[in-house]
Amino acid sequence: MKTGVKLHFSIATDADAESIASLRTAVAERLTQIHGPGPWSWKVTAKGVRYSLRASRVLVARDGDDIVGTLNLATKKPWAIDVAYFTAVPKSLYLTAMAVAADRQRTGIGRSLIEQAQAMARTWPADAIRLDAYDANAGAGEFYAKCGFRKVGRVTYRGTPLIYFEALL
Repeated sequence: MKTGVKLHFSIATDADAESIASLRTAVAERLTQIHGPGPWSWKVTAKGVRYSLRASRVLVARDGDDIVGTLNLATKKPWAIDVAYFTAVPKSLYLTAMAVAADRQRTGIGRSLIEQAQAMARTWPADAIRLDAYDANAGAGEFYAKCGFRKVGRVTYRGTPLIYFEALL
């Protein structure tokens, strides 16, 4: 992480829902400005974030009081994931909804969030973290590969090309 960035990580609460929704919506809008409309162009609501808080563990990176990054770790498989592509393990988690504030990207926040998620997953306990990334310019596949995730497949789900990644723990 770049010098001067002092983060702390925690599990999000209901009080964080508005900030998380704002962060994720701003990142989606930025991706849409750069890459045009696509499945990444979602407006996120606080209500949707609150649902995520009940259905998964939502991890946040904070710089002081500001949420500058977030991701979800869920036990329930997302619709677009086909488990046939992944290594057979007793218990896996699914990383979804990762976002880092646009002005804070490429500062190590995303990598730190992944490291925190992996540490949390090991204590869950889980044997792997799985995810899908857009196989497009707006996708983060290269980032996940740099964080140690292994590509295990490519699929098209509802017209969207995806790359499946996993990290065995």
